Amino acid sequence: MSKLQIHKAGTLSGHQNPIFAVENGPEPHMVFTGGNDKGVVQWDLNTMAFARILHPVQFSVYTLHLLPNTSLLAIGTREGKVHVVDIGTAKLLAKLAHHQRPVFDVKSFKTKPEMILSSEDGTVSVWDTDNFNLLYHFKVAQQTVRTIAISNDEQWVVFGTKDGKLKLYNALDYSFVSEIAAHTLPVTSLCFSPDGRYLLTGGRDAQLNVLNGTDFSIVNTFTPHLFTVYAIKYHPTLPIFATASRDKSIKIWSAEDFKLLRIISLEKGFDSHFLSINNIIWNSYKDQLISVSDDKKAMVWDVSL
Repeated sequence: MSKLQIHKAGTLSGHQNPIFAVENGPEPHMVFTGGNDKGVVQWDLNTMAFARILHPVQFSVYTLHLLPNTSLLAIGTREGKVHVVDIGTAKLLAKLAHHQRPVFDVKSFKTKPEMILSSEDGTVSVWDTDNFNLLYHFKVAQQTVRTIAISNDEQWVVFGTKDGKLKLYNALDYSFVSEIAAHTLPVTSLCFSPDGRYLLTGGRDAQLNVLNGTDFSIVNTFTPHLFTVYAIKYHPTLPIFATASRDKSIKIWSAEDFKLLRIISLEKGFDSHFLSINNIIWNSYKDQLISVSDDKKAMVWDVSL
């Protein structure tokens, strides 16, 4: 693979506190961020500038999720509530008040109108996305369910827990299938590869596991970072994926052989983050990677082969 070209396209400044969540909008030039501030911020990648406060919040935002093929953004908070906001009108359509502890992840399906929330209370709730009624809720772990991944064929839902386990459920009826011991410390990130061959898992133990996407056996394990792996994201079209860590670096890897291709960090000469990188997302507007950090900044990176 030829050397990746990486160029910093801009910095999105304005947050007064650490940023934990980043999500694309219904239009490619839109991106949303949330964290330890009093609002979810909308940015314009065309101008690399602040667009507006989309929605004010009273509690820290831990996760943002755009419902597929809609303009609806789900906002998961430290309070345990999830606000569903219409991006077009900025109206609050629903406030899902079920969990008593923080909501750390939200994921939804393309093939059925259902959305899954995971919480620090060890439970998961499933909501219908037509009327936002609670459909199911069940216990997954004794402690935090930190992260969720839905397989590409939407047959499986995987939950990553604080005790380092993966909990595999059938996505059709949410029946429990199996438990996989994946990490020695909490699972902090999960991601299926675009072709469905692999499930990647990252943890606070600084390990990355590669699991077979069919039988969920572990086929590879390596140490991608010095500290917690907070995010793993495959590029939508290129054969690469990115990881982000508390060690203040982003690393780009080959999706074919898991070789390290590039490191984005201050030490490597990039004008990059100087504190923990909490999340990343690929954006299709100009094939860019967006990273958010404890340093209160979002950064936009041009990545090309």
